[in-house]
Amino acid sequence: MIDFAGAAIGFAMMLGMMILGVHVAVAIFLISVIGAVVYLGPQLLNTFGTQLWAVMNDFILTAIPLFILLGELLLRSGITKNMYYGLSDWLGRLPGGLLHTNIGASALFASVSGSSVATAATISTVALPEFRERKYNERLVLGSIAAGATLGILIPPSVNLIIYGALTSTSIGRLFAAGIVPGLLLASLFMLAIALICSLYPKMAGIEAERPDLAQRLRSLRHLIPPLSIFAVVMGSIYLGWATPTEAAAVGVLMAFALAAGNRALSFRMLHDAFISTVRTTAMILLIIIAAFYLKFIIGILGVPQAMTAFVAAMDLTTLQFILALVVFYLVLGCFIETLSMMVGTIPIVFPVVVFMGIDPVWFGIFLVLMMELALITPPVGMNLFVVQGVRRTGPVTDVFWGILPFVVVVLVMVALITAFPALVTWLPYRIM
Repeated sequence: MIDFAGAAIGFAMMLGMMILGVHVAVAIFLISVIGAVVYLGPQLLNTFGTQLWAVMNDFILTAIPLFILLGELLLRSGITKNMYYGLSDWLGRLPGGLLHTNIGASALFASVSGSSVATAATISTVALPEFRERKYNERLVLGSIAAGATLGILIPPSVNLIIYGALTSTSIGRLFAAGIVPGLLLASLFMLAIALICSLYPKMAGIEAERPDLAQRLRSLRHLIPPLSIFAVVMGSIYLGWATPTEAAAVGVLMAFALAAGNRALSFRMLHDAFISTVRTTAMILLIIIAAFYLKFIIGILGVPQAMTAFVAAMDLTTLQFILALVVFYLVLGCFIETLSMMVGTIPIVFPVVVFMGIDPVWFGIFLVLMMELALITPPVGMNLFVVQGVRRTGPVTDVFWGILPFVVVVLVMVALITAFPALVTWLPYRIM
């Protein structure tokens, strides 16, 4: 058994290795090995093969490469680009013009891709040239793209929610349902912030383009049908009980193949690039998951969950105080560690305490994803900030840092809302499942 001090030292060592640039999976696995050898003896390392087989034999994890491939096919077939311009005909009339399209397109692409980084790269590539021609405030443009892309890990299907569900044995279907209302509400709050800023400072919205007539806007709706139809089939099949998340993801991939063929974009070269990108991303994610499950196994034997819950119980915190402590903890951690590392590195330690405090695991999953969204857009290591800057290629990265500030405030407001009104998260999943 291990006491709280020993667990804290081990956790600090793991975070230190991550901050120094050690690969996430290596850092997690090394601290697991050190804990096993020091406290339990080297013979326990023989269990790693059993743990590896148990993790990789989990059917639900097959959904991860399928959802990644789904997003890759839509991106490389040009469907996403058409979707963006289709949305711009409808949202461009709002105060802030095309800035709202960044949020709407991110939300729509997130509903089929499940990745924030992919969303940031996609929307940046399509949107930035248009904004330069229209002379929008570049900082606000960059901030809206980086912030909108965070919806990729909140609006279902989300790869991060699948990983959370696998690590905590929480229903993936309920987690997907729980992300719908907060995801749509957060997108609305982003758009409200843009409208307020551009109403107060109209010059930030650039040159107003000619507004399309009703006939053109109705024609542009055909570009929204592909992503919406995939979302409806994937999510509908899950909640109607026709398919598991993995089977629904496979159906979504088949639909993406058909749509790519219909868009005359299906080629061996396109498929090769999509498959290679999917394999690389999946291999990285699954390697981290394997290490995280082994860490979970080791700290379970060492009694770390019991030590943590005893420590929190001795502090006599209320649930609200505990949540506020987690907000501060993840805000600080997110400034130094990449989001997936932050999630898989802390769940084995934090989740038992969350259960002890009586917090709903589904609610905590959405809370954790919101804190990961903040980590994606807070410097110095916010991934979305550097993805957007990488596509931009000109000007200082500090422009993205300044542009994201209003949206950081909006995400914090969203965290406050789900804390004050937990039913925003929990009502829908327990209603339909």
